[in-house]
Order: sequence, then C-alpha cells, then structure tokens
Amino acid sequence: MLNLDTHVFLDAARNNLDRAELSLLRRKAPLGISTIVLWEIELLYRVERIQYGIDHPVVVAMLESVVIWPLDVEVCLALRRLDFKADPADEIIAATSLARRVPLLTRDSRLRGSALLRRQGLLALA
Repeated sequence: MLNLDTHVFLDAARNNLDRAELSLLRRKAPLGISTIVLWEIELLYRVERIQYGIDHPVVVAMLESVVIWPLDVEVCLALRRLDFKADPADEIIAATSLARRVPLLTRDSRLRGSALLRRQGLLALA
C-alpha cells in the first residue's frame, strides 16, 4: 500500500507518471490518500492552478480506486513527530503516513528529506 501526495495523485489520475512511479504504484497497490488531498485539490482548482476539481470524471474514477484516510486523532498526534516544516497539507499528508504506517510517494523535496520518514521506511522512492 502507498500514500500518495496531492500532485502524485493528480498525475496518476491523468496517467502522467514516469515509468518508475507507475511501476511502484502497480507493485504497491492498493493506494490511499489523506483526506486533506481532497481539500488541496479543490483549493488548487479554486485558485486556477489546476483545471478541474474532485467532481471531474478523471478524479472521480481515481477516487473510486483509493482508500481515503481521515484526519483523526492519530494523524494529529503524528504531526508532533515530524522533523520538518512545510505547508499544513503536506504535514498532514506526511503525518498520515506515520499514523497509518504506509509509505508516502511524493516528489516534494522537504518531505523526501525527512530523516524520520526515511528511518521509519515510510518514503516510497520511485
């Protein structure tokens, strides 16, 4: 199982992953996302950084194939353990991996630079 960050999720929905990422997704299915990814997609859509929201058929189809983890007490407590500062959505996505013990697939250098995630074996490197 893998936890996808927002941009990897969107690129997976659009079939816009590189070979290594695609191979990793196929090997590590099923896939999951933090519920904050839904919020971030809508935020990006609202500010016109992406061209569609969570109701677009491509996103709807992708959402049907992933687990959506809630923002709950376990995730919030895992935020205390993070060894980096980032925007709140990225921190929640990383904390979701910690709380659920599921590797995170991200291209974000701050998240990939986390010694904690690396030490815990929670960085999926494509």
